[in-house]
Amino acid sequence: MAQPTYKTHLGMVDILPDDIRKWQYLEQLIRTEAELFNLEEIRTPIMEQTELIVRGLGKLTDIVSKEIFSFSRGDDNYVLRPELTAPVVRAYVEHHMEQRGGSQKLYYIGPMFRAERPQKGRQRQFHQFGVEVIGSDDPLADVEVIAFMIHIYKKIGIKNTTLKLNSIGDPESRDTYKAALKEYLKPNFEKLSDVSKERFEKNPLRILDSKEEEDQPFIESAPLITDYLSDESLQHYQAVKEYLTDLDIAFEEDPYLVRGMDYYTKTAFELISPDLGSQDALAGGGRYDLLVEEIGGQPTPAVGFAAGMERLLIACDELGIQLGDEKSVDVYIVTLGDAARKWGLSHLPDIRDLGISATIDYKGRSMKAQMKDANRENARYAIIVGDHELETNKFTFRDMVNSEEESISFPEILERLSN
Repeated sequence: MAQPTYKTHLGMVDILPDDIRKWQYLEQLIRTEAELFNLEEIRTPIMEQTELIVRGLGKLTDIVSKEIFSFSRGDDNYVLRPELTAPVVRAYVEHHMEQRGGSQKLYYIGPMFRAERPQKGRQRQFHQFGVEVIGSDDPLADVEVIAFMIHIYKKIGIKNTTLKLNSIGDPESRDTYKAALKEYLKPNFEKLSDVSKERFEKNPLRILDSKEEEDQPFIESAPLITDYLSDESLQHYQAVKEYLTDLDIAFEEDPYLVRGMDYYTKTAFELISPDLGSQDALAGGGRYDLLVEEIGGQPTPAVGFAAGMERLLIACDELGIQLGDEKSVDVYIVTLGDAARKWGLSHLPDIRDLGISATIDYKGRSMKAQMKDANRENARYAIIVGDHELETNKFTFRDMVNSEEESISFPEILERLSN
């Protein structure tokens, strides 16, 4: 009878040991830099109620209409989270985090799920890191969020990026602009793509997001949303641009940047990199002053961004940026015979208690094979133990980098390792 064959689901990949160090390095870098910006980590469940995601993102978004993984158990309907802004806001409302005082400056790292066509930099299970600042309507909060986003990429070494910036205004500004946009598009309605025709009545702003070829001539000549901003929205946008300039953060205004979620207001931004090819977006976000109230909280301003970690890693590969050090171990105990193996096993804790990594051969191989394995593991030192060493209590301590060795006692080895 043939053995069954199992594989990962389409668009989902295993992260193997050879790659995991990149991920660990990246995650640790994000956490370290987040502390510099006084951000706190938040973690939410992978599953959320379907209604939360629908209300948060909007029924007409591609994510809700085409891409969510949904399922039911009894009378409860769930989705695997396709993004983390709505779940973070749900946690903010549910746990009354406004009572902690001040703005809640939160960051996250974790997997998301969308049932879309897999391609380079786009998977059905993917990972994002992001920031949500809830409780401030000050343009300074927008700029701090953008500054952290760019800071991470610069820290990694990705500098060939462009920050695109726009304002989509408050609800009144958007309603006025939507009416003007529909009036502009109406004479050419039949020439629009089927997707844009669907969006025309209920969400015409999303037409500006279209990647369909037949829509591009009309998008390029569309009226500008910045011409329809209220005085308050315009002042907010001007302040954001001034603060960015003060921080020497270059930006490129894109009047057709509207982002893909329904909860955005005012500031919208995106960070792109030509090193990613056609899928050039590294990160993006904006202000979402309506979302907290939309899902049951009090009216509360907020701003944030999300960044794809797979795309970041692709950019690093394209640029030859190495994340983290090669796999290595500080000490490899090479043992010859059962007594030596028992000695090695019992003395591994003594080395590890010093905060020094150590390992031992699990297979009982020859000394030659073990030394080859120590080289493969990039071991800094090897301790060679056999019957003679056990009798004399003197062990061969080999510096694998300098190819030097000496015969010394185990306490002396510990002293050398700790210095």
